[in-house]
Order: sequence, then C-alpha cells, then structure tokens
Amino acid sequence: MGLIYLDTNVLIYANEDDTGFGERVLAAIAGAGSNRLAVSPLVRMECLVSPIRSGNFALQHQYEGWFAKFVQLDMSDAVFSQATFLRARFNLKTPDALHLACAQHHGCEALWTNDERLSKAAHGLAVNVLA
Repeated sequence: MGLIYLDTNVLIYANEDDTGFGERVLAAIAGAGSNRLAVSPLVRMECLVSPIRSGNFALQHQYEGWFAKFVQLDMSDAVFSQATFLRARFNLKTPDALHLACAQHHGCEALWTNDERLSKAAHGLAVNVLA
C-alpha cells in the first residue's frame, strides 16, 4: 500500500472544475486502489482560501470532508530545509518546492499534480494525472 500526495490543483479540479478535469481527477482518485492519499497543511490552506474569501461555506465544508478522508502529513523543519534546496536548485516557486519536499520527506510513491514544472525536480515522483 503506497502513499500518494495530492497537489492543491488536483483537489481544486476535483471539487470546483466543470471542464472535464474534475472528472479525470475523480476517476484517478477512485482508481487509487489500496494506495493511501495524503495532503499537507499547505494543501489545506491553498484549497480553503477561495471558499473562505467568497463566503462559500458549502464548498469549504466539502473540502473539509475530503481532508478528513486523507492522511495528514506534517511539514517539519526538515521539509522546509528540503524545500529550500529544491527552490534554489530547480527554481521552483515556494509552494511547489514545499509540496515536493513534503512528498519526498514522507516517502510518497507519487505526487499527483498537473504542474509540469515539478517533473524536472521530482525525478519521476510527480505524475500529471491529467495527461
């Protein structure tokens, strides 16, 4: 049973997108089998900003229901140290570096995203679930 880190964009598509991306993400999640799906505090924060800002309490509650189903990964000083290296070495944006570092630190088998910029730095860990 593996551990799969879900990037923020994947969850936003699953919960808010009606262009077809959401359906593809939901299919990937449904097909995860015995793999455990995981998020970090950063994913929670990024997903909840828009619903809180707009006062969309139904969407906020929907996200919180999703988060309750996932493994919650912590973001220790070691994660931030790794993210610093990744940001400097691969010119990633801070949130992207933190997502990747968290997935690496916790031994995730994959980081599901649609962000191709993570591919170079991830050395095969990042998987574009929309490709």
